Amino acid sequence: MKIRDLDLSDNAINQEHEALGIPPVEQIPLHPIIRTAVWFAILTLIGLVILGATKLFGNSWGEGLETIETTLNDSMFWNALLVGLLAQIVDGALGMAYGLTSTSFLLATGASPAMASASVHMAEVFTTGISGVSHAKFGNVDKKLFLRLLIPGIIGGLLGAVVVTQIDGDTLKPFITVYLLLMGAYVLSKAFRKHIATRKGEAKHVAKLALLGGFVDTSGGGGWGPVVTTTLVGTGHDPRTTIGSVNFAEFFLTLTSAASLFILVDETIWHVVAGLIIGGLFAAPFAAYACKKFSTRTLLILVGLLISGISVFNLYKALAG
Repeated sequence: MKIRDLDLSDNAINQEHEALGIPPVEQIPLHPIIRTAVWFAILTLIGLVILGATKLFGNSWGEGLETIETTLNDSMFWNALLVGLLAQIVDGALGMAYGLTSTSFLLATGASPAMASASVHMAEVFTTGISGVSHAKFGNVDKKLFLRLLIPGIIGGLLGAVVVTQIDGDTLKPFITVYLLLMGAYVLSKAFRKHIATRKGEAKHVAKLALLGGFVDTSGGGGWGPVVTTTLVGTGHDPRTTIGSVNFAEFFLTLTSAASLFILVDETIWHVVAGLIIGGLFAAPFAAYACKKFSTRTLLILVGLLISGISVFNLYKALAG
């Protein structure tokens, strides 16, 4: 006799089942591939925390504390902390635009495109890892869609890393800024779209979409969510499994992009990465509050205006200089 694992939580689906007099939802165990991916993500995050602590205090506690003091006196750390705070509020409330918002702000503070992209992706390893594992545990990850996104997304991310590090920053910055401006306008346009009926069947052109999303995400410092998630959901595919699968695939893309950018970028960026991570941690309660108080349409308008406004300012600076 099969032992059923019932989800007895007080959620909307179970309330509907109770009203109809049918049993609660049965929890579906994770597919072995998804379970393996979850454990890989968890062990990777633990390993990165241990590696960071070892690097900081490996030689002596005195040097580690001195490094912390130097970081706290660095204006870029505080700029990055503020950026991480604002970007996580946006991302936590809207479900996307962390990379776009972070990169736009970092470019405005004078960071090069390569430095901004590397910093954002290293910080995103933690945010996407936790987000992806959570989606998997709640059953929001579709194995087939996850695997179809994974490899093309990683390949696109590697190509984007090569582009952003091999072209001169001053030459590349106007193009990245125009891209961010277009993405901001795209996010803004979503606020005025009408509801699209859910489309049944498998998503088409997923590999091409993931390749493009991975490339623009790394070369532009963000764009995986706006390109991949909004395209799939906007064309009518199930929002829950689409968002969950795209989020979990983003962890592996971000991990690969961060590793390649770390190898290719010569600039010292750890103080920026630390600021982004710490700012993001403090932002979680504000993101939940914003998500509760503002409608999705309002958030879309605010994000679109924010990214577009900063991009216009950056483009003006680039052209004027």
